[in-house]
Amino acid sequence: MTLEPIAYFHSPFATKFGVPKQSGIVEALRGTIVFVPAYRNADALRGIDAFDFLWLIWAFHANRHAAHSPMVRPPRLGGNQRVGVFASRSPFRPNPLGLSSVQLERVEWESPQGPVLHVRGADLMDGTPILDIKPYVTYADAHPQARSGFVDDYAWQRLTVVLPDVLRKQLQTRGLDAQRLDELVAVLAEDPRPPYQHDAQKVYGMLFYGVDVRFSVNEQVLTVVSCS
Repeated sequence: MTLEPIAYFHSPFATKFGVPKQSGIVEALRGTIVFVPAYRNADALRGIDAFDFLWLIWAFHANRHAAHSPMVRPPRLGGNQRVGVFASRSPFRPNPLGLSSVQLERVEWESPQGPVLHVRGADLMDGTPILDIKPYVTYADAHPQARSGFVDDYAWQRLTVVLPDVLRKQLQTRGLDAQRLDELVAVLAEDPRPPYQHDAQKVYGMLFYGVDVRFSVNEQVLTVVSCS
């Protein structure tokens, strides 16, 4: 079987660090899907703007090592407990395929790169290869009463984000307008740190729209300390 990208995803994240751990948890986060030349055909998207959500099937292209273990350590369990790889959404899988549900914000039908999809809520880094796109349909895809395994037992706690005014102004001069600043705060509130790191003295760095945003976390408060 040979799979070739039909498109590439463009997002604020040049690296894996900071990318939301699941799609939909940072609804404000925007991204675009740009098709490869062979699929820059409006006919391939005819009717897609009648759907509010899409399924993206994509490749974990930034994984440097092949997955060999049948068990993984999900972030929701603090990175210390193991579950079976097929009972998780770990990126380290026998076949490095990802599945994300994203909100279709709009279709840009005419651009220099052909039709472009503008979406929200993705958990993909910049340059991710998209292998397929399918519409989300509620009658088949929505199961609001379904059990969610260990996820039901470990509620995710968002952090309180402190972004000092002086740094907010610096970020604005670096091209982060009000919309992008809202995206940044929402991403930071989801705690980008590895689940096993809780050193209040440690400063972490995250590239966001090309800006190196550095922060520390003490208890449930994340403070942005610099940007460059």
